[in-house]
Amino acid sequence: MTETDVLTRARYIFTTGRMIHDRVMRISTGACMHIAKDDRFGDLSAPQMNMLIMIRIREAVSVTELAALLGVSPPSVSAMVDRLVERGLLTRVPSDQDRRKVVIRVSPEALEDIARVEEILLGYFVELVEAVGPETTRKWCEVLEQIKQVLEKKKLSA
Repeated sequence: MTETDVLTRARYIFTTGRMIHDRVMRISTGACMHIAKDDRFGDLSAPQMNMLIMIRIREAVSVTELAALLGVSPPSVSAMVDRLVERGLLTRVPSDQDRRKVVIRVSPEALEDIARVEEILLGYFVELVEAVGPETTRKWCEVLEQIKQVLEKKKLSA
């Protein structure tokens, strides 16, 4: 493959990945407006919703870990966390492993609402999988597995 081919394909992967990311963010932000029992979720930004889902998946993270995951500075993450703690969506608790360390968790009250947002997102991917068909889905999963392995190796070496 030529350098031009590599660049063209990398650009295509980037823009298509961006389209999927943007759609997921729009769906999750829209879902927040419709599923919440109160106004805690009503005006969440896409980055705030992304943060909530990241924390929910990992169950507990430090501010430093969360900043690295989001690619932003710890003070920026801390300010976002503060706002979400005030809204009752996140909690700060002592770490189970090290009582001197504080970890961020999704509040028990917000877990159910976030699970419903994730169900809506999963529904979007179910529709996408059905639209592209079984053969393309199988290939997509194979490619994603290879990408996941490369990213995990890079994470270990970083």
